[in-house]
Amino acid sequence: MKDAMKRALFLVFMWAVGTTAACGQTKLLKNFDQLMFALRTGSEVRAVIYYSRCKLIVDSVETKAPDAIGGMSFNTFEYFAPNAARNPKAFVTTSQTMLITHPKQGHVYNYVKIRVYEDDSVEINAKYLNPTSYQVLMDETLYGKISSGDDGNPVCLFER
Repeated sequence: MKDAMKRALFLVFMWAVGTTAACGQTKLLKNFDQLMFALRTGSEVRAVIYYSRCKLIVDSVETKAPDAIGGMSFNTFEYFAPNAARNPKAFVTTSQTMLITHPKQGHVYNYVKIRVYEDDSVEINAKYLNPTSYQVLMDETLYGKISSGDDGNPVCLFER
């Protein structure tokens, strides 16, 4: 009876340790090829963007980017090979729209689109839309590159 109890406790312990380790591990994706491999093999991918390190364009004028961090999962994505849609470079894109409460605008749809190009450059388009009329209240484009972990680039991609 004691041996059976010890074995059962040991198995529960090993399962808990293995599950915790497997669920919590993430891997930094350091380039476009690693990103595409992760997406093609069904891995979960998440982008973490350090906006202050990006080049921000508002109304065709470069502006100081805010000291903010954003994150978004690649739940749904599309890949376009070079020239598939009149595009000279291959890219993968994902977007998300979420209803948020803005301190000045009130309720708005927050639309974010991320495009990651084969040369590791990244374009992020963010818009606020009026939830009734869909009028664009804000339109910003940020530019950066995929981070390899120690280069200061603003876009960190993680696989889990």
